[in-house]
Amino acid sequence: MALEQIFECPRTLRRLHSGPLGNLLEGFCSWLLEHGFRRGSIRKHLFNVSHLNEHLGGLKGGICESLSSRDIAGFFKAYPLLCQRRGVLEGQVDRVRYSVNRFLDYLRDSGLFDPSSGQEIYQPLLDAYLKWMRHYQHASEGTLEVRCHSITQFLKWLGSDAIPEGLSKLSSDKIEDFFISYAQSMGRSARRSMQSALRTFLRFCLHNGYIEQSLEYAVPTLRTYKLATVPRGLTDTQAQQVLRCINRNTHVGRRDYAIVLLLYTYGVRGGQVRALRLEDINWEQNRILFKALKHGKDSRMPLTPEVGESLLDYLQNSRPSCSYPQVFLTCRAPYHPLPHSNSLSAIVGRYIRAVGIEIPNRGAHAFRHCFATRMLYKGHSLKAIADVLGHRHLGTTFIYTKVEFNALRQVALEWPKEVPQ
Repeated sequence: MALEQIFECPRTLRRLHSGPLGNLLEGFCSWLLEHGFRRGSIRKHLFNVSHLNEHLGGLKGGICESLSSRDIAGFFKAYPLLCQRRGVLEGQVDRVRYSVNRFLDYLRDSGLFDPSSGQEIYQPLLDAYLKWMRHYQHASEGTLEVRCHSITQFLKWLGSDAIPEGLSKLSSDKIEDFFISYAQSMGRSARRSMQSALRTFLRFCLHNGYIEQSLEYAVPTLRTYKLATVPRGLTDTQAQQVLRCINRNTHVGRRDYAIVLLLYTYGVRGGQVRALRLEDINWEQNRILFKALKHGKDSRMPLTPEVGESLLDYLQNSRPSCSYPQVFLTCRAPYHPLPHSNSLSAIVGRYIRAVGIEIPNRGAHAFRHCFATRMLYKGHSLKAIADVLGHRHLGTTFIYTKVEFNALRQVALEWPKEVPQ
Protein backbone atom coordinates (compact mmCIF):
# COMPACT_ATOMS: atom_id res chain seq x y z
CA MET A 1 0.00 0.00 0.00
CA ALA A 2 1.38 3.37 -1.00
CA LEU A 3 0.21 5.27 2.09
CA GLU A 4 1.93 2.75 4.36
CA GLN A 5 5.22 3.50 2.55
CA ILE A 6 4.96 7.15 3.60
CA PHE A 7 3.25 7.08 7.01
CA GLU A 8 3.70 4.79 10.00
CA CYS A 9 1.33 6.33 12.53
CA PRO A 10 -1.92 4.26 12.64
CA ARG A 11 -3.95 7.34 13.56
CA THR A 12 -2.70 9.24 10.50
CA LEU A 13 -3.41 6.27 8.24
CA ARG A 14 -6.95 5.91 9.58
CA ARG A 15 -7.56 9.60 8.96
CA LEU A 16 -6.34 9.40 5.36
CA HIS A 17 -8.30 6.22 4.58
CA SER A 18 -11.56 7.70 5.90
CA GLY A 19 -13.84 10.39 4.51
CA PRO A 20 -15.19 10.96 0.99
CA LEU A 21 -11.69 10.97 -0.55
CA GLY A 22 -10.37 8.00 1.41
CA ASN A 23 -10.39 5.66 -1.59
CA LEU A 24 -8.72 8.30 -3.79
CA LEU A 25 -5.84 9.30 -1.51
CA GLU A 26 -4.22 5.87 -1.86
CA GLY A 27 -4.09 6.32 -5.64
CA PHE A 28 -2.95 9.92 -5.23
CA CYS A 29 -0.04 8.77 -3.07
CA SER A 30 0.97 6.19 -5.71
CA TRP A 31 0.75 8.89 -8.41
CA LEU A 32 3.03 11.19 -6.42
CA LEU A 33 5.58 8.40 -6.00
CA GLU A 34 5.50 7.59 -9.73
CA HIS A 35 6.07 11.23 -10.64
CA GLY A 36 9.20 11.59 -8.55
CA PHE A 37 7.96 13.55 -5.53
CA ARG A 38 10.11 13.30 -2.41
CA ARG A 39 8.65 11.64 0.67
CA GLY A 40 8.58 14.91 2.60
CA SER A 41 6.68 16.63 -0.24
CA ILE A 42 4.21 13.72 -0.43
CA ARG A 43 3.45 14.04 3.29
CA LYS A 44 2.76 17.77 2.90
CA HIS A 45 0.49 17.26 -0.13
CA LEU A 46 -1.52 14.52 1.55
CA PHE A 47 -1.88 16.56 4.74
CA ASN A 48 -3.07 19.61 2.75
CA VAL A 49 -5.55 17.59 0.68
CA SER A 50 -6.94 16.12 3.90
CA HIS A 51 -8.48 19.56 4.57
CA LEU A 52 -10.49 19.16 1.35
CA ASN A 53 -11.43 15.65 2.49
CA GLU A 54 -12.77 16.98 5.80
CA HIS A 55 -14.69 19.75 4.04
CA LEU A 56 -16.41 17.32 1.65
CA GLY A 57 -17.16 14.93 4.51
CA GLY A 58 -18.91 17.67 6.41
CA LEU A 59 -21.07 18.48 3.38
CA LYS A 60 -21.91 15.08 1.96
CA GLY A 61 -20.63 12.13 3.90
CA GLY A 62 -20.35 8.81 2.14
CA ILE A 63 -17.88 7.93 -0.59
CA CYS A 64 -16.93 10.52 -3.22
CA GLU A 65 -16.45 8.91 -6.63
CA SER A 66 -15.70 12.11 -8.57
CA LEU A 67 -15.16 15.81 -8.03
CA SER A 68 -16.38 18.87 -9.89
CA SER A 69 -15.23 22.46 -10.20
CA ARG A 70 -18.12 23.45 -7.94
CA ASP A 71 -16.79 21.22 -5.14
CA ILE A 72 -13.33 22.81 -5.35
CA ALA A 73 -14.72 26.36 -5.54
CA GLY A 74 -16.90 25.72 -2.48
CA PHE A 75 -13.92 24.47 -0.50
CA PHE A 76 -11.73 27.50 -1.27
CA LYS A 77 -14.60 29.79 -0.40
CA ALA A 78 -14.92 28.23 3.05
CA TYR A 79 -11.30 27.33 3.87
CA PRO A 80 -9.83 30.88 4.20
CA LEU A 81 -12.46 31.68 6.83
CA LEU A 82 -11.47 28.57 8.75
CA CYS A 83 -7.80 29.60 8.58
CA GLN A 84 -8.63 33.02 10.01
CA ARG A 85 -10.51 31.53 12.97
CA ARG A 86 -7.63 29.17 13.74
CA GLY A 87 -4.97 31.86 13.33
CA VAL A 88 -3.14 29.85 10.66
CA LEU A 89 0.07 31.37 9.36
CA GLU A 90 -0.08 33.51 6.24
CA GLY A 91 0.43 31.48 3.07
CA GLN A 92 -1.41 28.39 4.26
CA VAL A 93 -4.23 28.86 1.73
CA ASP A 94 -1.69 29.09 -1.11
CA ARG A 95 0.05 25.91 0.06
CA VAL A 96 -3.24 24.02 0.27
CA ARG A 97 -4.26 25.34 -3.17
CA TYR A 98 -0.99 24.09 -4.66
CA SER A 99 -1.52 20.62 -3.17
CA VAL A 100 -5.16 20.48 -4.30
CA ASN A 101 -4.06 21.38 -7.83
CA ARG A 102 -1.66 18.41 -7.76
CA PHE A 103 -4.55 16.25 -6.55
CA LEU A 104 -6.66 17.49 -9.48
CA ASP A 105 -3.83 16.60 -11.86
CA TYR A 106 -4.02 13.02 -10.55
CA LEU A 107 -7.83 12.96 -10.89
CA ARG A 108 -7.67 14.24 -14.48
CA ASP A 109 -5.14 11.54 -15.37
CA SER A 110 -7.49 8.98 -13.82
CA GLY A 111 -10.66 10.37 -15.42
CA LEU A 112 -12.21 11.18 -12.04
CA PHE A 113 -12.49 14.95 -12.31
CA ASP A 114 -15.48 16.53 -14.03
CA PRO A 115 -14.64 20.19 -14.69
CA SER A 116 -17.80 20.74 -16.75
CA SER A 117 -20.05 20.33 -13.72
CA GLY A 118 -20.76 23.77 -12.32
CA GLN A 119 -19.01 25.54 -15.20
CA GLU A 120 -19.62 29.18 -15.96
CA ILE A 121 -22.63 30.06 -18.11
CA TYR A 122 -20.41 31.46 -20.86
CA GLN A 123 -18.11 28.42 -21.15
CA PRO A 124 -19.90 26.66 -24.09
CA LEU A 125 -19.87 29.91 -26.07
CA LEU A 126 -16.19 30.51 -25.29
CA ASP A 127 -15.30 26.94 -26.30
CA ALA A 128 -17.19 27.32 -29.60
CA TYR A 129 -15.37 30.60 -30.34
CA LEU A 130 -11.93 29.08 -29.68
CA LYS A 131 -12.81 26.09 -31.88
CA TRP A 132 -13.85 28.47 -34.67
CA MET A 133 -10.62 30.43 -34.29
CA ARG A 134 -8.60 27.23 -34.50
CA HIS A 135 -10.31 25.72 -37.55
CA TYR A 136 -11.46 28.74 -39.57
CA GLN A 137 -8.83 31.35 -38.67
CA HIS A 138 -5.95 28.85 -38.17
CA ALA A 139 -4.91 30.70 -35.01
CA SER A 140 -1.83 29.49 -33.16
CA GLU A 141 -2.06 28.19 -29.61
CA GLY A 142 -0.40 31.35 -28.31
CA THR A 143 -3.00 33.52 -30.04
CA LEU A 144 -5.81 31.33 -28.71
CA GLU A 145 -4.50 31.77 -25.16
CA VAL A 146 -4.54 35.57 -25.49
CA ARG A 147 -7.95 35.64 -27.19
CA CYS A 148 -9.41 33.36 -24.52
CA HIS A 149 -8.25 35.71 -21.76
CA SER A 150 -9.73 38.78 -23.49
CA ILE A 151 -13.09 37.30 -24.48
CA THR A 152 -13.56 35.75 -21.05
CA GLN A 153 -13.55 39.27 -19.59
CA PHE A 154 -16.12 40.43 -22.14
CA LEU A 155 -18.41 37.44 -21.52
CA LYS A 156 -18.21 37.95 -17.76
CA TRP A 157 -19.24 41.56 -18.34
CA LEU A 158 -22.26 40.39 -20.36
CA GLY A 159 -23.38 38.23 -17.45
CA SER A 160 -26.56 36.27 -18.13
CA ASP A 161 -26.54 37.38 -21.79
CA ALA A 162 -23.30 35.43 -22.45
CA ILE A 163 -25.22 32.68 -24.28
CA PRO A 164 -26.10 32.38 -27.99
CA GLU A 165 -29.67 33.58 -27.38
CA GLY A 166 -28.50 36.55 -25.33
CA LEU A 167 -26.10 37.78 -28.00
CA SER A 168 -29.07 38.98 -30.07
CA LYS A 169 -29.31 41.89 -27.60
CA LEU A 170 -25.83 43.14 -28.51
CA SER A 171 -25.68 46.65 -29.89
CA SER A 172 -23.01 49.12 -30.96
CA ASP A 173 -23.56 51.19 -27.82
CA LYS A 174 -23.16 48.17 -25.56
CA ILE A 175 -19.88 47.13 -27.20
CA GLU A 176 -18.56 50.69 -27.03
CA ASP A 177 -19.50 50.98 -23.34
CA PHE A 178 -17.60 47.82 -22.48
CA PHE A 179 -14.49 48.71 -24.45
CA ILE A 180 -14.22 52.27 -23.13
CA SER A 181 -14.63 51.13 -19.52
CA TYR A 182 -12.02 48.41 -20.09
CA ALA A 183 -9.52 50.71 -21.85
CA GLN A 184 -9.51 53.33 -19.09
CA SER A 185 -7.47 51.12 -16.76
CA MET A 186 -5.36 49.27 -19.35
CA GLY A 187 -2.18 49.97 -21.26
CA ARG A 188 -1.72 50.20 -25.00
CA SER A 189 -0.94 46.51 -25.57
CA ALA A 190 -3.95 45.33 -23.56
CA ARG A 191 -6.26 47.71 -25.44
CA ARG A 192 -5.00 46.53 -28.81
CA SER A 193 -5.35 42.90 -27.76
CA MET A 194 -8.95 43.46 -26.65
CA GLN A 195 -9.71 45.28 -29.91
CA SER A 196 -8.55 42.33 -31.99
CA ALA A 197 -10.28 39.78 -29.78
CA LEU A 198 -13.63 41.58 -29.82
CA ARG A 199 -13.58 42.00 -33.58
CA THR A 200 -12.85 38.32 -34.22
CA PHE A 201 -15.50 37.33 -31.67
CA LEU A 202 -18.10 39.50 -33.40
CA ARG A 203 -17.18 37.93 -36.75
CA PHE A 204 -17.68 34.53 -35.14
CA CYS A 205 -21.10 35.62 -33.85
CA LEU A 206 -22.14 36.80 -37.33
CA HIS A 207 -20.83 33.59 -38.93
CA ASN A 208 -22.90 31.46 -36.54
CA GLY A 209 -26.02 33.59 -36.84
CA TYR A 210 -26.01 34.85 -33.24
CA ILE A 211 -26.21 38.45 -34.47
CA GLU A 212 -27.99 39.67 -37.61
CA GLN A 213 -25.50 42.33 -38.76
CA SER A 214 -21.81 42.91 -38.46
CA LEU A 215 -20.80 44.76 -35.28
CA GLU A 216 -17.02 44.47 -35.51
CA TYR A 217 -16.67 48.11 -36.54
CA ALA A 218 -18.50 49.13 -33.36
CA VAL A 219 -15.30 48.39 -31.45
CA PRO A 220 -13.63 51.80 -30.97
CA THR A 221 -10.24 52.45 -32.47
CA LEU A 222 -7.87 54.19 -30.07
CA ARG A 223 -5.08 55.87 -31.97
CA THR A 224 -1.60 54.62 -31.14
CA TYR A 225 1.76 55.24 -32.76
CA LYS A 226 4.02 52.30 -33.35
CA LEU A 227 7.27 54.23 -32.85
CA ALA A 228 6.01 56.52 -30.11
CA THR A 229 8.09 54.97 -27.34
CA VAL A 230 11.74 54.14 -26.91
CA PRO A 231 12.60 50.42 -26.52
CA ARG A 232 12.61 49.60 -22.81
CA GLY A 233 15.21 46.92 -22.37
CA LEU A 234 18.41 46.28 -20.47
CA THR A 235 21.74 47.85 -21.24
CA ASP A 236 24.60 45.47 -21.93
CA THR A 237 26.12 46.25 -18.51
CA GLN A 238 22.83 45.52 -16.77
CA ALA A 239 22.42 42.25 -18.66
CA GLN A 240 25.87 41.15 -17.51
CA GLN A 241 24.90 41.98 -13.91
CA VAL A 242 21.83 39.76 -14.19
CA LEU A 243 23.92 36.86 -15.50
CA ARG A 244 26.47 37.21 -12.70
CA CYS A 245 23.84 37.17 -9.96
CA ILE A 246 22.54 33.67 -10.84
CA ASN A 247 23.77 30.94 -8.49
CA ARG A 248 25.00 28.15 -10.78
CA ASN A 249 25.59 25.70 -7.93
CA THR A 250 21.91 24.68 -7.70
CA HIS A 251 19.61 22.81 -10.08
CA VAL A 252 17.39 25.87 -10.50
CA GLY A 253 20.40 28.15 -11.00
CA ARG A 254 21.94 25.99 -13.74
CA ARG A 255 18.65 25.92 -15.63
CA ASP A 256 18.01 29.64 -15.22
CA TYR A 257 21.56 30.60 -16.20
CA ALA A 258 21.26 28.60 -19.43
CA ILE A 259 17.91 30.28 -20.17
CA VAL A 260 19.14 33.82 -19.54
CA LEU A 261 22.37 33.23 -21.47
CA LEU A 262 20.35 32.07 -24.50
CA LEU A 263 18.23 35.23 -24.32
CA TYR A 264 21.32 37.42 -23.98
CA THR A 265 23.40 35.72 -26.69
CA TYR A 266 20.78 35.28 -29.42
CA GLY A 267 18.02 37.80 -28.66
CA VAL A 268 15.32 35.19 -29.23
CA ARG A 269 11.83 35.40 -27.80
CA GLY A 270 11.06 33.74 -24.51
CA GLY A 271 8.59 31.43 -26.26
CA GLN A 272 11.36 30.19 -28.55
CA VAL A 273 13.53 29.27 -25.57
CA ARG A 274 10.58 27.59 -23.87
CA ALA A 275 9.88 25.55 -27.01
CA LEU A 276 13.54 24.59 -27.59
CA ARG A 277 13.87 20.81 -28.03
CA LEU A 278 16.80 18.51 -27.49
CA GLU A 279 16.85 17.73 -31.22
CA ASP A 280 17.25 21.45 -32.04
CA ILE A 281 20.80 21.43 -30.64
CA ASN A 282 23.27 20.02 -33.16
CA TRP A 283 26.33 19.29 -31.05
CA GLU A 284 28.39 17.90 -33.96
CA GLN A 285 28.01 21.00 -36.11
CA ASN A 286 27.83 23.47 -33.20
CA ARG A 287 24.46 24.84 -34.35
CA ILE A 288 21.24 25.63 -32.52
CA LEU A 289 17.80 26.07 -34.08
CA PHE A 290 15.09 28.37 -32.75
CA LYS A 291 11.69 27.69 -34.32
CA ALA A 292 9.74 30.70 -35.57
CA LEU A 293 6.96 32.34 -33.59
CA LYS A 294 4.43 34.97 -34.71
CA HIS A 295 4.75 33.85 -38.35
CA GLY A 296 8.39 34.93 -38.38
CA LYS A 297 11.41 33.01 -39.65
CA ASP A 298 13.35 30.14 -38.11
CA SER A 299 16.74 31.16 -36.75
CA ARG A 300 19.68 28.74 -37.02
CA MET A 301 22.62 30.10 -35.04
CA PRO A 302 26.18 29.04 -34.19
CA LEU A 303 26.37 27.39 -30.79
CA THR A 304 28.85 29.55 -28.87
CA PRO A 305 31.20 27.87 -26.37
CA GLU A 306 29.65 29.73 -23.42
CA VAL A 307 26.11 28.69 -24.37
CA GLY A 308 27.19 25.12 -25.10
CA GLU A 309 28.88 24.79 -21.70
CA SER A 310 25.86 26.20 -19.85
CA LEU A 311 23.50 23.81 -21.66
CA LEU A 312 25.75 20.82 -20.96
CA ASP A 313 26.03 21.79 -17.30
CA TYR A 314 22.24 21.88 -17.02
CA LEU A 315 21.53 18.75 -19.10
CA GLN A 316 24.12 16.59 -17.38
CA ASN A 317 23.73 17.78 -13.79
CA SER A 318 20.30 19.31 -13.25
CA ARG A 319 17.71 18.38 -15.87
CA PRO A 320 15.25 15.75 -14.55
CA SER A 321 15.30 12.39 -16.31
CA CYS A 322 12.08 12.64 -18.35
CA SER A 323 10.82 11.67 -21.78
CA TYR A 324 9.79 15.24 -22.66
CA PRO A 325 11.59 16.57 -25.77
CA GLN A 326 11.79 20.14 -24.47
CA VAL A 327 15.15 21.20 -23.08
CA PHE A 328 13.91 23.19 -20.11
CA LEU A 329 11.67 21.55 -17.52
CA THR A 330 10.34 22.44 -14.10
CA CYS A 331 12.70 21.74 -11.21
CA ARG A 332 9.97 20.38 -8.93
CA ALA A 333 7.88 17.26 -9.43
CA PRO A 334 5.79 16.56 -11.38
CA TYR A 335 8.41 17.39 -13.99
CA HIS A 336 7.12 18.91 -17.22
CA PRO A 337 7.98 21.72 -19.68
CA LEU A 338 7.55 25.30 -18.49
CA PRO A 339 3.76 25.62 -18.66
CA HIS A 340 2.88 29.20 -19.57
CA SER A 341 4.14 31.92 -21.88
CA ASN A 342 4.82 34.18 -18.90
CA SER A 343 6.58 31.52 -16.80
CA LEU A 344 9.93 32.25 -18.43
CA SER A 345 9.46 36.01 -18.04
CA ALA A 346 8.76 35.43 -14.35
CA ILE A 347 12.13 33.66 -14.05
CA VAL A 348 13.93 36.53 -15.75
CA GLY A 349 12.07 39.17 -13.76
CA ARG A 350 13.12 37.57 -10.49
CA TYR A 351 16.82 38.05 -11.30
CA ILE A 352 16.35 41.57 -12.66
CA ARG A 353 14.73 42.58 -9.38
CA ALA A 354 17.46 40.77 -7.42
CA VAL A 355 20.15 43.12 -8.78
CA GLY A 356 17.95 46.17 -8.19
CA ILE A 357 17.45 47.20 -11.82
CA GLU A 358 14.39 49.39 -12.34
CA ILE A 359 13.01 49.10 -15.88
CA PRO A 360 9.38 49.04 -17.06
CA ASN A 361 9.71 45.63 -18.76
CA ARG A 362 11.32 43.01 -16.52
CA GLY A 363 10.45 40.04 -18.72
CA ALA A 364 12.35 37.98 -21.26
CA HIS A 365 11.79 40.63 -23.94
CA ALA A 366 14.14 42.99 -22.12
CA PHE A 367 17.04 40.85 -23.35
CA ARG A 368 15.70 40.94 -26.92
CA HIS A 369 15.86 44.74 -26.88
CA CYS A 370 19.32 44.53 -25.34
CA PHE A 371 20.54 42.22 -28.11
CA ALA A 372 19.12 44.36 -30.93
CA THR A 373 20.60 47.60 -29.65
CA ARG A 374 23.94 45.85 -29.04
CA MET A 375 24.03 44.76 -32.70
CA LEU A 376 23.10 48.28 -33.79
CA TYR A 377 25.92 49.82 -31.75
CA LYS A 378 28.36 47.40 -33.39
CA GLY A 379 27.41 48.70 -36.82
CA HIS A 380 25.26 45.85 -38.14
CA SER A 381 22.64 46.79 -40.73
CA LEU A 382 18.92 46.71 -40.02
CA LYS A 383 18.58 43.87 -42.54
CA ALA A 384 21.11 41.79 -40.61
CA ILE A 385 19.38 42.53 -37.30
CA ALA A 386 15.98 41.65 -38.78
CA ASP A 387 17.34 38.33 -40.07
CA VAL A 388 18.80 37.38 -36.70
CA LEU A 389 15.68 38.41 -34.79
CA GLY A 390 13.49 36.48 -37.22
CA HIS A 391 11.51 39.54 -38.41
CA ARG A 392 9.82 39.01 -41.76
CA HIS A 393 9.34 42.74 -42.32
CA LEU A 394 12.10 45.30 -41.93
CA GLY A 395 9.62 47.79 -40.48
CA THR A 396 9.36 45.69 -37.36
CA THR A 397 13.03 46.37 -36.66
CA PHE A 398 12.76 50.17 -37.06
CA ILE A 399 11.95 50.70 -33.40
CA TYR A 400 15.56 49.88 -32.49
CA THR A 401 16.92 52.73 -34.62
CA LYS A 402 15.62 55.24 -32.10
CA VAL A 403 18.24 54.36 -29.51
CA GLU A 404 21.32 54.83 -31.72
CA PHE A 405 22.04 58.37 -30.54
CA ASN A 406 25.79 58.09 -31.22
CA ALA A 407 25.18 57.32 -34.88
CA LEU A 408 22.78 60.24 -35.11
CA ARG A 409 25.41 62.59 -33.70
CA GLN A 410 27.88 61.54 -36.41
CA VAL A 411 25.52 62.50 -39.24
CA ALA A 412 24.05 65.60 -37.60
CA LEU A 413 24.74 68.89 -39.31
CA GLU A 414 26.30 71.79 -37.43
CA TRP A 415 23.95 74.51 -36.28
CA PRO A 416 23.93 77.16 -39.00
CA LYS A 417 25.59 80.45 -38.14
CA GLU A 418 24.22 83.81 -39.11
CA VAL A 419 26.19 85.28 -41.98
CA PRO A 420 26.43 89.11 -41.90
CA GLN A 421 25.15 90.81 -45.00
